Amino acid sequence: MLPGRAPGLHLSEAGRQQARSAADRIAALRRPPVAVYSSPLERAVETARPIASRLGHRVRTDRGLLECDFGEWTGSRLATLRRRRQWRAVVHQPSTFRFPQGESFAEMQIRMTAALDRLCEVHRGETFVAVSHADPIKAAVAATAGIPLDLFQRLVVSPCSITAVIRGTGALHVLCVNVTDGLGELALS
Repeated sequence: MLPGRAPGLHLSEAGRQQARSAADRIAALRRPPVAVYSSPLERAVETARPIASRLGHRVRTDRGLLECDFGEWTGSRLATLRRRRQWRAVVHQPSTFRFPQGESFAEMQIRMTAALDRLCEVHRGETFVAVSHADPIKAAVAATAGIPLDLFQRLVVSPCSITAVIRGTGALHVLCVNVTDGLGELALS
């Protein structure tokens, strides 16, 4: 299913365990994050809560971190969507595609990177957590790494994985993508 921005979708017990595991990995960083932000969707907030709790912070929601607006496709079965002729554009030329009554991948990428850049400005020189969704995270990684949007679908972002980027004046670096184990090798300084 393509959940998109559908309300009322919550984490399963396995998802809650993944969120607790992510919280443990993030809490082990040498420089603990100073803030935790989340997409306002329930499943993202539920992922952010154990992270914030473990760090002694509260979850702040930010609409810039929202999932892509899949419009009329929200809630549709992926097997059904894959049979549509437009699916080829979704996978191979996402920069050209707009979801019916939704947003384009390009708009999503601009929204997500603008949110991250705004939060980087607020927390200049500090580390923060931003809990979002796979497509916006992949789009932000692509923008940070200088990868064309048409190639962003080649990236993988698993549930509750950790992706770390540096975005700031003169600095655009991808530190890691899709980490689902320890972060000991990650140097954020």
